[in-house]
Amino acid sequence: MRTQLIFLCISLLILKSESLNCNENNPQGHPSDLRVFHINSPCSPFKNQASVSWESELLQDKARFQYLSSLAVARKSSVPIASGRGIVQSPTYVVRANIGTPAQPMLVALDTSNDAAWIPCSGCVGCASPVLFDPSKSNSSRTLQCQAPECKQAPNPTCTVGNTCGFNMTYGGSTIEASLTQDTLSLATDVIPNYTFGCINKATGTSLPAQGLMGLGRGPLSLISQTQSLYMSTFSYCLPNSKSNNFSGSLRLGPKFQPIRIKTTPLLKNPRRSSLYYVNLVGIRVGNKIVDIPTSALAFDPATGAGTIFDSGTVFTRLVEPAYVAVRNEFRRRIKNANATSLGGFDTCYSGSVVFPSVTFMFAGMNVTLPPDNLLIHSSSGSTSCLAMAAAPINVNSVLNVIASMQQQNHRVLIDLPNSRLGISRETCT
Repeated sequence: MRTQLIFLCISLLILKSESLNCNENNPQGHPSDLRVFHINSPCSPFKNQASVSWESELLQDKARFQYLSSLAVARKSSVPIASGRGIVQSPTYVVRANIGTPAQPMLVALDTSNDAAWIPCSGCVGCASPVLFDPSKSNSSRTLQCQAPECKQAPNPTCTVGNTCGFNMTYGGSTIEASLTQDTLSLATDVIPNYTFGCINKATGTSLPAQGLMGLGRGPLSLISQTQSLYMSTFSYCLPNSKSNNFSGSLRLGPKFQPIRIKTTPLLKNPRRSSLYYVNLVGIRVGNKIVDIPTSALAFDPATGAGTIFDSGTVFTRLVEPAYVAVRNEFRRRIKNANATSLGGFDTCYSGSVVFPSVTFMFAGMNVTLPPDNLLIHSSSGSTSCLAMAAAPINVNSVLNVIASMQQQNHRVLIDLPNSRLGISRETCT
């Protein structure tokens, strides 16, 4: 079994770094486009983390899901991150950002379910990043005082020696201590003065992702909130899959150059965790049959945090158990003369030549039918294919359905907060 898992890894194309201009942004020529790199891109300093097994990916996703569940049911604006094995914030995609004056280039993880940005800074005790931001070399950097309004918006704010604002976060089995800092942020051709982020000065434990994080959630310290006048609370992203030659897609900021012909569904607000991008998933179709799923498994309930969210940090879609079991059983029923096997955490796998049914997510106002590349994960040899979804871990917080990055790949996902809508259109993300 161990040998099988070694060979049944997610297939990643290895390229020479010179085939891609790693310093290039504006991938499609739009002024507010940024190139989004897969974590294993030849342009990523974190690419030595390649060759991740299915089992490892699912373990990381499980921890990530527990974290998202804790957000959904939280009564506070910030909560401790749920413990779990592996990386809780799976930094699958990173984007290039320049911080400071003169600019210091950083690659930070994209996360649509988080708000505050945090960056590993020089002098940090315990930071594992190969690239550190040095605020002493930026003439536009300043540490915020405790009375600054942004201090109250930070997670678990503290007032440190010298009346400067700090904050701390529990992160899996690790902790972060950071100083709340403002500096100039440059994205593509845009310059954003006085951008607020956490400058990490101490990290403990081993479950932290090495790079920093840029939050694209809906909270007050997120990039989208801090740049409201510039980007009008609108952005879209296109995530590449592991077959992409460059491992890179794009993040498009602002309402300009967004797709005109795009299917949309309303965004919903959860007062318990307003940062998450909730939508109304009303049904799932396998082939031409709408699966019989209990209404409670898909219903949006702000009182409990239940419902469906889009998340860029989870790799494989997770459905609450009653929904997943119903979809899986119908998927299996439509595959004739073959028995499903389990492999690496997936429970619906087939070998050889198999005709797979389609799966369609039915949202309020739009349907999204997944192409095979978004639906199936294949072994490196190509002989085994598995349904790339799983049931949510069973615990008291299992109320979320998460539409994850693999199911979003090669689609442009539009977040349009002024019009309270989420849109999806097919696009090759290169």
